[in-house]
Amino acid sequence: MAALDGLPPLSDVIRRHGLDARKALGQNFILDLNLTQKVARNAGPLEDATVFEVGPGPGGLTRAILALGAKKVIAVERDPRCLPALAEVQAHYPGRLEVIEGDALTTDFEALAPEGPVKIIANLPYNVGTQLLVNWLLPKQWPPFWQSLTLMFQKEVGLRIVADEEDDHYGRLGVLCGWRTNAHMAFDIPPQAFTPPPKVTSTVVHLTPNENPIPCSVANLEKVTQAAFGQRRKMLRQSLKPIGGEKLLEKAGIDPQRRAETLSVEEFCRLANSL
Repeated sequence: MAALDGLPPLSDVIRRHGLDARKALGQNFILDLNLTQKVARNAGPLEDATVFEVGPGPGGLTRAILALGAKKVIAVERDPRCLPALAEVQAHYPGRLEVIEGDALTTDFEALAPEGPVKIIANLPYNVGTQLLVNWLLPKQWPPFWQSLTLMFQKEVGLRIVADEEDDHYGRLGVLCGWRTNAHMAFDIPPQAFTPPPKVTSTVVHLTPNENPIPCSVANLEKVTQAAFGQRRKMLRQSLKPIGGEKLLEKAGIDPQRRAETLSVEEFCRLANSL
């Protein structure tokens, strides 16, 4: 991509700015610009879209998104050491990259969203990735402000996102994602693609909103899934005891001898609506 966008190789950028990846910030940089382009292409056409990115680091994925024609990128970066490297990308793409120094967990992405399609593409910091996803699944209004999420996680988290009932990875995250989105794992990324290499394989997950999810209280759904999966090996009559137990299950028409991992998203919504 150095030839494609005219910017220096990422390894040079990292060396020049002293950007060693920091474990405390959950940082793992991808230096292969062909790979960052593959991630960005998974989000579909970008020409009319504003793209939110979290943790751009030295700007590898940012450069790929811009090179593929995104109208604008709004990148949230917590590490001030990365800002000079991102300033070079800003200068190369005048008016198309806005960098916000701050914590993505406290950033109001909905308030920042402009008119037109919004896509979120990110190599998420390992230590906050799941919480960021949950935040994007629970905005003030639904359908949400975003058109799609193309996100990189540890593979273990990716499996939990796309899991259905009877799957060993099925849990609260699978219920929430299954309720509000259509999610699939796009492709895996081996540890050696990162600097420094993590101990686990990563995966790219693509999510689009379910326009008409089953009407259901978010607070009740969280309460039900927390109780059910908090003691997932027990029968539901036991695990749901603190929030109604057998009476709740009878009201929802669910066999009290079943276990949490056997319930579909629709059945969890029935339980939530019965609370």
